[in-house]
Amino acid sequence: MSLPIFGQTPATPAPYGLPWLRLAFRPFYLGAGLLAALIVPLWVAIFLGAVTWAPTPPTVVWHAHEMLFGFATAVIVGFLMTAGKTWTGLATPRGSLLGALFLLWLASRVASLVAPYAVFAVLDLALLPAIGLIFLRLLMRSKNWRNVPLALILLLLSVVNLTFHLSANGLIDLAPMSSLYAALGFIVMIECVMAGRVVPFFTATALNIKIEPVVWLERSTLAATAIGLVLWVTGWHSGLAAAALALASVLNLSRQLRWQPLATLSRPIVWILHFSYFWLSGGLALLAVAQLGGVAASYGVHALAVGATGGLIIGMMTRTSRGHTGRALQVDAVETSAYVLVMLAAVLRVLLPLLMPAWYSYALVMSASAWTAAFLIFLWRYTPWLLTARRDGKDG
Repeated sequence: MSLPIFGQTPATPAPYGLPWLRLAFRPFYLGAGLLAALIVPLWVAIFLGAVTWAPTPPTVVWHAHEMLFGFATAVIVGFLMTAGKTWTGLATPRGSLLGALFLLWLASRVASLVAPYAVFAVLDLALLPAIGLIFLRLLMRSKNWRNVPLALILLLLSVVNLTFHLSANGLIDLAPMSSLYAALGFIVMIECVMAGRVVPFFTATALNIKIEPVVWLERSTLAATAIGLVLWVTGWHSGLAAAALALASVLNLSRQLRWQPLATLSRPIVWILHFSYFWLSGGLALLAVAQLGGVAASYGVHALAVGATGGLIIGMMTRTSRGHTGRALQVDAVETSAYVLVMLAAVLRVLLPLLMPAWYSYALVMSASAWTAAFLIFLWRYTPWLLTARRDGKDG
């Protein structure tokens, strides 16, 4: 069992084992969808006082931590460990090892709700280093140097998670939210890198056109985004942070406009990625304004977390789930409604309270309802597919 797990054999075996433990996207997408549908309404109920019970960590940071290190990280792990099989030609974790990794993730989520903090922290800190090292080893064995930065980001996220738990327990003099902002920054960088690869490719394929990257624009966009996020997280200089974030917003938008987003409006499986990426540019712009005291940073944070991250996640989960279960890369009204609901959740969470602050509580409830409905739709449609073998009889 150890040879295929750690990439010693070609990644083209005949189908074997439980279908839902053949590739990482299956259990981790299911877990992420379930967590997304449960945790947001629970948080809103706690925040508004409808539920008096509280999770193990402080309530506010628990919500942010679980959305980043519970929800988003599960999708990143599922996606990268599935894509890694294609990128390297080597087998990725499956079977008992994949099941153990998923159970570790699941145990961490349960522990955040009911266990002593030390138990939660130990479980929560174990997953990302393991995934990062497995992924890095695959990339190095196959000499796939292009994707090594993604493995390094996973390991850096592990360090950020450690600083979060240390600060949440008062063991280091650092605000817990600083670590969570850093985690969001790393996740946004993953989105910038991966969107720059897949969104123009998916668009070009759908529209039967050619989209050539502009090298200087791609590099400048990633550099400006990274610098802006670092300055924001560290709080080193608000003026420089505002300038860098504003530049990053403009460059990301310029980059995206070359991908012809308006031409994809008849293709929901593609336009969801474009609409989500608009939120990324918008979130960076809102953070820039926040550095100058124009708005609260929370608006930019939720534009990036709900609009960009939530939208890209549901778009990529549906697309990769269809592809890796042997189904057509076309969605119907069911999935399209989930896309619309996530975008609506972002509008209600960011724009409605920004324009009408007195409606803040109502905006939270409506946004949470739209978000929850979207991921319940995902679970209803995709759970049977993720639990059963591919339609074409192939492994995976």
